[in-house]
Amino acid sequence: MGKRIVIVGGGTGGWLTAAYLSRALPAAAMPHGCAITLVESAEIGTIGVGEGSFPSLRSTLSTLGRSEAEFLRASDATFKQGVRFVGWAGRPTPGSNADDYFHPFNLPVGGENPGLLPFWLDTADDPARPSYADAVTAQERLIRADKAPKRRADPDFSGPMNYAYHFDAGKLATWLRDVATANGVTRIEGTVATVARHEDGDIAALALADGRMIGGDFFIDCSGFRSLLIGETLGSSFRSVEDVLFNDRAIAMQIPDAWPDQPIAPYTRATAHEAGWIWDIGLPTRRGTGCVYSSRHMSDDEAERTIRAYAGPQGERLDTRLLRFRTGYRERQWIGNTVAIGLSAGFFEPLESTGIMLIEVAARMVADMVRGPIDKAALAGAARSFNRHMAARFESIVEFLKLHYCVSHRTDTAYWRDNTDPASWPEGLKDKLAQWRHRVPSRFDFVLDYETFLPPSWAFILHGMGFDTEAGTGAFAANPADGRDAAVAFGKVRQAAQQALQALPDHRFLIDQYHND
Repeated sequence: MGKRIVIVGGGTGGWLTAAYLSRALPAAAMPHGCAITLVESAEIGTIGVGEGSFPSLRSTLSTLGRSEAEFLRASDATFKQGVRFVGWAGRPTPGSNADDYFHPFNLPVGGENPGLLPFWLDTADDPARPSYADAVTAQERLIRADKAPKRRADPDFSGPMNYAYHFDAGKLATWLRDVATANGVTRIEGTVATVARHEDGDIAALALADGRMIGGDFFIDCSGFRSLLIGETLGSSFRSVEDVLFNDRAIAMQIPDAWPDQPIAPYTRATAHEAGWIWDIGLPTRRGTGCVYSSRHMSDDEAERTIRAYAGPQGERLDTRLLRFRTGYRERQWIGNTVAIGLSAGFFEPLESTGIMLIEVAARMVADMVRGPIDKAALAGAARSFNRHMAARFESIVEFLKLHYCVSHRTDTAYWRDNTDPASWPEGLKDKLAQWRHRVPSRFDFVLDYETFLPPSWAFILHGMGFDTEAGTGAFAANPADGRDAAVAFGKVRQAAQQALQALPDHRFLIDQYHND
């Protein structure tokens, strides 16, 4: 008999999970196959402002059996090649006269290993030294020239540069719903009134407000911040990390394009302010912006003035939306026959677009773990494994996000002083930074199965922020015997950047090609 999988909640989290599982798991007609039902309520709104993603989304989308062009058109998507940070360091970025650095998606020369980093650090006294990202990848020059990461003729979901997407979150959810239902997922509209449980505590069925009962063998909680199943019903405790990551609110604003062919930035722009930062992403006809802030350091009124000032004169007449959120995660995200995915499992500020990536990771793990028959012992083992993995991954993300704040040289406001106070740093991050004062990051500083961000990403942030380190003169200093090879490698990066500038199209031009096909 096939398994009945019931997903509670729609939006991006619910429908991305449903769409992926509908392709990854065998159909109900097959032995141990799955019948997937998603229950969503028109009475419960969605967050609907998350518009950034991680490069892993390309792999996930490629499993859905639809073209990249269809996805781009349906979700008003554009390309994202990384994050540009403005005003975070509190001093000029190495290789620049401005406080402005880039976290690219391309790996540096040398991949996950230190590669050229020791040689770059060794040139600290050279006034002509480029930024670290510019020295070891071709991508920074491309994003500053508003270039796309690929050409129209390149295969779906691939191109010369590593990339992710920006999109309209509401339109993406609608498209994923259409994909999932076309793949056999049953959609039921209704509001869950109560949850029925078996004697052993597992969930047996959902009782809807209109009296319908939706039974299932395995339940997925995509109910958002409410966390209806894993939190309210099964009592998983919430692990707050607000003592580390201070931001707990955001004010979102949509800024229409000033003219039809306005350039589209191929990256997320993150501009620091006195008590947080502002996101700015480009879509085909508008820019999605938002002021992220700590309510302990800035009032709602001050935050609204901040985002309106950022938008310029037109900001005075545009609507805003206030979002409040708890930063942290459920300590047990899988209990019995129920697992939480998306906002019901946890939430972090959208600084590095980890939200959708965490949905992808969880959905992939669930797909692998429920392929066989529903068995109590097997589910218990899967739950323990899943909970260990997800807790470790969430904690690693906490450290990586805190890195963006704690190595800043800003001391102009209480917010930045509090962030740079080691009392607010996780112990694991303290240990890493203490070592990195004297050596470069190593892959052995990380358990890679739990990492969202590979060691090079940590290096891009550290050295974009101007982290004070003696690594250029310590045990990991550049080996003079390898200096010639390093110089050749730096030259090849510059050459590759020049070639890419010539070969790759303008970002707006490519987006128009996809949307006008």
